[in-house]
Amino acid sequence: MRTLVVGGTGTVGRPLAAELVRRGHEVRVLSRSGGTAGTTGAVGHRGDVAAGTGVDEAVAGVEAVVDCLNVETVRRSRAEAVLVRGTRRLLDAGAAAGVRHHVLLSIVGIDRIPYPYYAAKLHQEEAVTAGPVPSTVLRATPFHEFVATVARRGRVGPFVLVPRLRTAPVAAVEVARALADAVEGGPCGRAPDIGGPREEEFVDLVRVLLRARGDRGVVVPVVWPGRAGRAMRDGAQLPTGGRRGHQSFDEWLAEHHGPGGSGSAGRS
Repeated sequence: MRTLVVGGTGTVGRPLAAELVRRGHEVRVLSRSGGTAGTTGAVGHRGDVAAGTGVDEAVAGVEAVVDCLNVETVRRSRAEAVLVRGTRRLLDAGAAAGVRHHVLLSIVGIDRIPYPYYAAKLHQEEAVTAGPVPSTVLRATPFHEFVATVARRGRVGPFVLVPRLRTAPVAAVEVARALADAVEGGPCGRAPDIGGPREEEFVDLVRVLLRARGDRGVVVPVVWPGRAGRAMRDGAQLPTGGRRGHQSFDEWLAEHHGPGGSGSAGRS
Protein backbone atom coordinates (compact mmCIF):
# COMPACT_ATOMS: atom_id res chain seq x y z
CA MET A 1 0.00 0.00 0.00
CA ARG A 2 1.27 3.49 -0.81
CA THR A 3 1.05 5.42 2.47
CA LEU A 4 1.91 9.01 3.37
CA VAL A 5 3.00 9.81 6.93
CA VAL A 6 2.50 13.48 7.74
CA GLY A 7 4.85 14.54 10.50
CA GLY A 8 6.90 11.46 9.72
CA THR A 9 10.07 12.77 11.36
CA GLY A 10 8.46 13.25 14.78
CA THR A 11 8.19 11.17 17.94
CA VAL A 12 5.54 8.80 16.56
CA GLY A 13 5.84 9.53 12.85
CA ARG A 14 9.39 8.25 12.60
CA PRO A 15 8.78 4.79 14.14
CA LEU A 16 5.50 4.62 12.21
CA ALA A 17 7.27 5.17 8.89
CA ALA A 18 9.79 2.47 9.81
CA GLU A 19 7.03 0.06 10.85
CA LEU A 20 5.11 0.61 7.60
CA VAL A 21 8.28 0.02 5.56
CA ARG A 22 8.86 -3.17 7.52
CA ARG A 23 5.33 -4.31 6.65
CA GLY A 24 5.92 -3.77 2.95
CA HIS A 25 4.24 -0.39 2.41
CA GLU A 26 5.54 2.15 -0.07
CA VAL A 27 6.08 4.99 2.39
CA ARG A 28 6.26 8.72 1.82
CA VAL A 29 7.09 11.17 4.59
CA LEU A 30 5.82 14.76 4.47
CA SER A 31 7.78 17.20 6.61
CA ARG A 32 9.01 20.78 6.43
CA SER A 33 12.59 19.54 6.11
CA GLY A 34 11.79 17.14 3.28
CA GLY A 35 13.78 14.41 5.02
CA THR A 36 12.87 11.04 6.52
CA ALA A 37 14.88 11.26 9.78
CA GLY A 38 16.94 8.32 8.64
CA THR A 39 14.07 5.95 7.87
CA THR A 40 15.52 3.58 5.29
CA GLY A 41 13.10 2.77 2.49
CA ALA A 42 10.90 5.87 2.90
CA VAL A 43 10.81 8.78 0.45
CA GLY A 44 10.82 12.32 1.82
CA HIS A 45 8.61 15.13 0.52
CA ARG A 46 9.07 18.76 1.53
CA GLY A 47 5.88 20.56 2.50
CA ASP A 48 4.06 22.63 5.09
CA VAL A 49 0.40 21.87 5.66
CA ALA A 50 -0.12 25.13 7.58
CA ALA A 51 1.14 27.11 4.58
CA GLY A 52 -0.42 24.72 2.07
CA THR A 53 2.84 24.02 0.24
CA GLY A 54 3.84 20.62 -1.11
CA VAL A 55 0.63 18.89 -0.04
CA ASP A 56 -0.82 18.11 -3.48
CA GLU A 57 2.45 16.57 -4.64
CA ALA A 58 2.80 14.45 -1.50
CA VAL A 59 -0.69 12.91 -1.68
CA ALA A 60 -0.65 12.20 -5.42
CA GLY A 61 -1.19 8.48 -5.95
CA VAL A 62 -1.39 7.73 -2.23
CA GLU A 63 -3.94 5.25 -0.85
CA ALA A 64 -3.70 6.14 2.86
CA VAL A 65 -2.62 9.20 4.85
CA VAL A 66 -1.56 9.05 8.49
CA ASP A 67 -1.84 12.44 10.15
CA CYS A 68 0.67 12.85 13.00
CA LEU A 69 0.65 16.64 12.88
CA ASN A 70 1.84 18.40 16.01
CA VAL A 71 2.76 21.93 17.01
CA GLU A 72 4.45 23.12 20.21
CA THR A 73 2.23 25.95 21.38
CA VAL A 74 -0.22 26.84 24.14
CA ARG A 75 -2.04 29.31 21.89
CA ARG A 76 -5.27 27.95 20.50
CA SER A 77 -5.09 30.17 17.40
CA ARG A 78 -1.70 28.74 16.42
CA ALA A 79 -2.83 25.19 17.18
CA GLU A 80 -5.98 25.68 15.06
CA ALA A 81 -3.91 27.02 12.15
CA VAL A 82 -1.78 23.89 11.99
CA LEU A 83 -4.03 21.13 13.30
CA VAL A 84 -7.41 22.14 11.92
CA ARG A 85 -6.74 24.17 8.80
CA GLY A 86 -3.69 22.06 7.95
CA THR A 87 -5.68 18.85 8.29
CA ARG A 88 -8.50 20.25 6.15
CA ARG A 89 -5.96 20.97 3.42
CA LEU A 90 -4.76 17.37 3.68
CA LEU A 91 -8.32 16.07 3.48
CA ASP A 92 -9.25 18.22 0.48
CA ALA A 93 -6.06 17.32 -1.36
CA GLY A 94 -6.54 13.67 -0.44
CA ALA A 95 -10.11 13.60 -1.70
CA ALA A 96 -9.03 15.15 -5.00
CA ALA A 97 -6.21 12.60 -5.32
CA GLY A 98 -8.40 9.60 -4.53
CA VAL A 99 -7.04 8.82 -1.04
CA ARG A 100 -9.16 6.06 0.49
CA HIS A 101 -8.25 6.31 4.18
CA HIS A 102 -7.21 9.16 6.49
CA VAL A 103 -5.87 8.05 9.88
CA LEU A 104 -5.55 10.69 12.61
CA LEU A 105 -3.47 10.41 15.76
CA SER A 106 -5.20 12.18 18.63
CA ILE A 107 -5.04 12.37 22.44
CA VAL A 108 -6.98 10.59 25.18
CA GLY A 109 -9.11 12.94 27.28
CA ILE A 110 -9.29 15.96 24.99
CA ASP A 111 -13.06 16.03 25.35
CA ARG A 112 -12.76 16.03 29.16
CA ILE A 113 -10.05 18.67 29.66
CA PRO A 114 -10.82 22.34 28.82
CA TYR A 115 -7.36 23.28 27.54
CA PRO A 116 -6.70 25.39 24.39
CA TYR A 117 -4.47 22.86 22.59
CA TYR A 118 -6.93 20.06 23.32
CA ALA A 119 -9.81 22.17 22.01
CA ALA A 120 -7.90 22.48 18.74
CA LYS A 121 -7.28 18.71 18.67
CA LEU A 122 -10.99 18.11 19.20
CA HIS A 123 -11.81 20.40 16.26
CA GLN A 124 -9.22 18.51 14.22
CA GLU A 125 -11.00 15.24 15.01
CA GLU A 126 -14.31 16.79 13.96
CA ALA A 127 -12.79 17.96 10.68
CA VAL A 128 -11.56 14.44 9.96
CA THR A 129 -14.77 12.61 10.87
CA ALA A 130 -16.88 15.08 8.86
CA GLY A 131 -14.37 15.26 6.00
CA PRO A 132 -14.47 13.92 2.45
CA VAL A 133 -12.12 10.94 3.04
CA PRO A 134 -13.11 7.77 4.97
CA SER A 135 -11.30 7.98 8.28
CA THR A 136 -10.05 6.47 11.52
CA VAL A 137 -9.24 8.42 14.69
CA LEU A 138 -6.88 6.81 17.20
CA ARG A 139 -6.41 8.49 20.57
CA ALA A 140 -3.30 7.79 22.66
CA THR A 141 -2.18 8.76 26.13
CA PRO A 142 1.02 10.86 26.47
CA PHE A 143 4.15 9.12 25.27
CA HIS A 144 7.05 8.15 27.52
CA GLU A 145 9.12 10.54 25.41
CA PHE A 146 6.86 13.44 26.45
CA VAL A 147 8.22 13.31 30.00
CA ALA A 148 11.53 14.75 28.77
CA THR A 149 9.67 17.51 26.94
CA VAL A 150 7.82 18.52 30.11
CA ALA A 151 11.09 18.47 32.07
CA ARG A 152 12.73 20.73 29.48
CA ARG A 153 9.85 23.19 29.29
CA GLY A 154 9.54 23.39 33.07
CA ARG A 155 13.19 24.19 33.74
CA VAL A 156 13.74 27.38 35.73
CA GLY A 157 17.34 27.49 36.91
CA PRO A 158 17.87 24.55 39.28
CA PHE A 159 14.12 23.91 39.50
CA VAL A 160 11.86 21.86 37.23
CA LEU A 161 8.19 22.84 37.41
CA VAL A 162 5.94 19.86 36.71
CA PRO A 163 2.12 19.84 36.63
CA ARG A 164 0.30 17.40 38.84
CA LEU A 165 -1.57 14.97 36.63
CA ARG A 166 -2.39 11.29 36.44
CA THR A 167 -1.81 9.42 33.22
CA ALA A 168 -0.87 6.05 31.76
CA PRO A 169 2.08 6.84 29.48
CA VAL A 170 2.77 4.66 26.46
CA ALA A 171 5.83 4.03 24.29
CA ALA A 172 5.73 5.90 20.97
CA VAL A 173 6.77 2.75 19.12
CA GLU A 174 3.68 0.94 20.43
CA VAL A 175 1.46 3.80 19.27
CA ALA A 176 3.18 3.54 15.88
CA ARG A 177 2.27 -0.15 15.67
CA ALA A 178 -1.35 0.65 16.55
CA LEU A 179 -1.45 3.28 13.80
CA ALA A 180 -0.01 0.81 11.29
CA ASP A 181 -2.70 -1.68 12.31
CA ALA A 182 -5.32 1.04 11.78
CA VAL A 183 -4.00 1.77 8.29
CA GLU A 184 -4.23 -1.89 7.33
CA GLY A 185 -7.59 -2.40 9.02
CA GLY A 186 -9.39 0.17 6.89
CA PRO A 187 -11.60 3.09 7.95
CA CYS A 188 -13.51 2.44 11.19
CA GLY A 189 -14.34 5.88 12.58
CA ARG A 190 -13.18 5.98 16.19
CA ALA A 191 -10.64 3.23 16.93
CA PRO A 192 -10.14 1.89 20.46
CA ASP A 193 -7.83 4.16 22.46
CA ILE A 194 -4.30 3.08 23.31
CA GLY A 195 -2.64 3.73 26.67
CA GLY A 196 0.29 2.51 28.67
CA PRO A 197 0.36 -0.50 30.99
CA ARG A 198 -0.10 1.37 34.28
CA GLU A 199 -1.21 4.58 35.91
CA GLU A 200 1.51 7.03 36.90
CA GLU A 201 1.89 10.43 38.56
CA PHE A 202 3.69 12.70 36.11
CA VAL A 203 5.76 14.30 38.87
CA ASP A 204 7.19 10.88 39.75
CA LEU A 205 8.10 10.21 36.12
CA VAL A 206 10.08 13.43 35.84
CA ARG A 207 11.94 12.67 39.06
CA VAL A 208 12.92 9.22 37.79
CA LEU A 209 14.01 10.65 34.42
CA LEU A 210 16.24 13.28 36.03
CA ARG A 211 17.80 10.70 38.33
CA ALA A 212 18.55 8.41 35.39
CA ARG A 213 20.27 11.29 33.60
CA GLY A 214 22.29 12.30 36.64
CA ASP A 215 20.44 15.63 36.63
CA ARG A 216 20.21 17.27 40.06
CA GLY A 217 17.28 19.47 39.12
CA VAL A 218 14.74 19.93 41.91
CA VAL A 219 11.23 18.90 40.85
CA VAL A 220 8.55 21.33 42.02
CA PRO A 221 4.98 19.99 41.66
CA VAL A 222 2.63 22.62 40.26
CA VAL A 223 -1.15 22.57 40.61
CA TRP A 224 -2.72 23.91 37.44
CA PRO A 225 -5.62 26.22 38.22
CA GLY A 226 -9.19 25.89 37.05
CA ARG A 227 -11.18 23.08 35.50
CA ALA A 228 -8.34 21.89 33.24
CA GLY A 229 -5.98 21.35 36.16
CA ARG A 230 -8.67 19.62 38.19
CA ALA A 231 -9.53 17.30 35.30
CA MET A 232 -5.87 16.32 34.85
CA ARG A 233 -5.43 15.62 38.55
CA ASP A 234 -8.63 13.59 38.55
CA GLY A 235 -7.38 11.30 35.78
CA ALA A 236 -9.11 12.69 32.69
CA GLN A 237 -6.14 11.51 30.61
CA LEU A 238 -6.41 7.93 31.80
CA PRO A 239 -7.76 5.48 29.20
CA THR A 240 -11.20 4.07 29.99
CA GLY A 241 -10.75 1.02 27.78
CA GLY A 242 -9.16 -0.03 24.53
CA ARG A 243 -5.68 -1.29 23.83
CA ARG A 244 -2.77 -1.20 26.30
CA GLY A 245 0.90 -1.03 25.48
CA HIS A 246 3.30 -3.38 27.23
CA GLN A 247 6.40 -1.29 27.90
CA SER A 248 6.33 0.56 31.21
CA PHE A 249 8.05 3.89 31.70
CA ASP A 250 10.78 2.23 33.80
CA GLU A 251 11.44 -0.30 31.04
CA TRP A 252 11.54 2.41 28.41
CA LEU A 253 13.90 4.47 30.56
CA ALA A 254 16.23 1.53 31.10
CA GLU A 255 16.34 0.98 27.33
CA HIS A 256 17.17 4.61 26.57
CA HIS A 257 19.13 5.74 29.62
CA GLY A 258 20.64 2.59 31.11
CA PRO A 259 19.77 0.47 34.13
CA GLY A 260 19.73 3.39 36.54
CA GLY A 261 16.20 4.24 35.42
CA SER A 262 14.62 0.82 35.79
CA GLY A 263 12.81 -1.06 38.48
CA SER A 264 13.42 -0.28 42.14
CA ALA A 265 16.60 1.63 41.32
CA GLY A 266 14.57 4.19 39.39
CA ARG A 267 11.86 4.61 42.05
CA SER A 268 13.92 4.61 45.23
